Amino acid sequence: MRRILIVGNSGAGKTTLARAVSHRLALPLIHLDRHYWRPGWIAPDPADFRTEVATPAARQHWVMDGNYAGTLDLRLPRADLLVLVDPPWPLCLARVVRRRWDPRAAGRPDLPDGCPERLDLDFLRYVPRYPWRSRPRVLAAVAAHAPVLPVVRLRSRRQADRWFASLPVA
Repeated sequence: MRRILIVGNSGAGKTTLARAVSHRLALPLIHLDRHYWRPGWIAPDPADFRTEVATPAARQHWVMDGNYAGTLDLRLPRADLLVLVDPPWPLCLARVVRRRWDPRAAGRPDLPDGCPERLDLDFLRYVPRYPWRSRPRVLAAVAAHAPVLPVVRLRSRRQADRWFASLPVA
């Protein structure tokens, strides 16, 4: 495994798992939120973002964390493995809310400067909708752009821990 794509709901544990996998396998870590958001939570032009994602996706080695369905066609064909971190949405929502007031969340390495942790109504609506809206889009993109790509679906912390323990140490 040289290129591992990690996707899932907000609060699912994508970033935490991506950091651990990157360290364990000695692969460079790419947080797509750092490439997407501009200071003040300003979204980029979609064409500019696609160009920006194409560069790291073309690299030989990476662990990449982030959904961004509009670039899955660029990333899935390059990936050796897709990890779908998929715990129940109520757990994800609780984690998102808890993270907002956790002082350790300030200066998160997966967010760019000028984008402090935040909660708004749209974000709170996104989390419970992920299983019915976003997950099917991810799986449809796999079928369309990388039909033979292995997919690991991790529905619990126990499954994630077991899968992580099965990885070789670099």
